[in-house]
Amino acid sequence: MFDFRGVVFDVDPIFANSAEWYDAIPENIRPRKDQPFYHLLAENMESSYVAYVSQQNLIADDTDEPIDHPAISDLFTEFADGRYTLRREHKH
Repeated sequence: MFDFRGVVFDVDPIFANSAEWYDAIPENIRPRKDQPFYHLLAENMESSYVAYVSQQNLIADDTDEPIDHPAISDLFTEFADGRYTLRREHKH
């Protein structure tokens, strides 16, 4: 629906954002709350940003191309074989 790519850096097992954020989504495309929601470092042709996306609205990116987001180096150490390595200090 929205043309962007991103790297997941956190997950909420169920919706954990504000009611205002949720209600701002048009009802005909509003995702269910009872599914994982992912925090992504996202980019599109115009900008980089942080996105909050339901599992039902994600598709795998098979390009094996890195994301050009300014916060990538804050969270990850390297990009190899289509995957980022999370910095040790961010692991739970």
